[in-house]
Amino acid sequence: VKLTDRWHSRRLGTEVSVVRWGEVGVPFLIYPTAGGDAEEIERFLVIDTLSEFLEQGLIKVFSCDSVFGRALFSGDESPAHRMRLADRFLDFVGAELVPAIRTDCQVAEGDELRMLVGGASIGAFNALATICRHPQVFQQALCMSGTYDLERFLEAPPSREFEMASPLHYLADLQGARLDALRQDFILLASGEGEAEEIEESWRVAAALGARGIPNRVDSWGVEWDHDWPTWRNMLHKYAPEMVAALRPEPADDS
Repeated sequence: VKLTDRWHSRRLGTEVSVVRWGEVGVPFLIYPTAGGDAEEIERFLVIDTLSEFLEQGLIKVFSCDSVFGRALFSGDESPAHRMRLADRFLDFVGAELVPAIRTDCQVAEGDELRMLVGGASIGAFNALATICRHPQVFQQALCMSGTYDLERFLEAPPSREFEMASPLHYLADLQGARLDALRQDFILLASGEGEAEEIEESWRVAAALGARGIPNRVDSWGVEWDHDWPTWRNMLHKYAPEMVAALRPEPADDS
C-alpha cells in the first residue's frame, strides 16, 4: 500500500512530497541521496528489496524530498541559503514530518513514537543529523556509505546555522538532555571500500560519537562493494530486521 502526500513547508519555503509504503510496523524514514525525491527509493528498487518486511508488517517506510541535498548541489542558491537549509530541514523533520508520521501511525500526541532512520551518501548525513537532532523519536540510524563532512561543498566558511546541523561540528560540545537521549540510541555506519567509497568518513564519525559515549558500530563490506544502489539495497535487507528487533520490547516472561 502506497500513500503520497504533499504540502508547502513554511520552514523550507517550498513544497515537499512525502511517500509511505506499508500499513503497519515500525516506521522507518529512509532519505534519498543528494538531490533525490521522495520516490527515489522506489525507482531504485529499495521498496522491492524490503517487500518481505513490509508484507510481514515489520516496517512501514516513509521518504521525503531531499530539500537540503538538492540545494547543496544545485548551484541555484547562495551558500548562506544552502547552509540555512541544513538547519531548517531538520526543523522540518521534527515539526512537520514526524507529526505527519505520528498521525499516520495513529500514535497520540504525548505517546511514545519509536522510529528508525536511514539513508545513503548524503542521505546518510541526513540520517545521522536527524537522530542527533531528534534522539527521543529516532532510536536507531542506518547510515550507509556516508558523506558526513560537507564543508567542501559549501563554497563558503561554515555558518553557525550549518554547524548546528552538522554532527561533526557540534558533537564535541553537545551537552544536556539531547546527549543523554543519544546515549540510549544506536547508530550503524556501514560502508563498502570499493569504487567511490570513503569509509574513512564513517570512522571519523564513529570516533566523534564514541568520544561522547554514543553507541555506534562501523561495518566494512569490503572492496567488492561500491558506492551504488546494489550495496545499499543489500545493506538495508541485512540490517532492517536487526534494527526493528532492537526497537521492539522483549516479550514478557510468564515463568
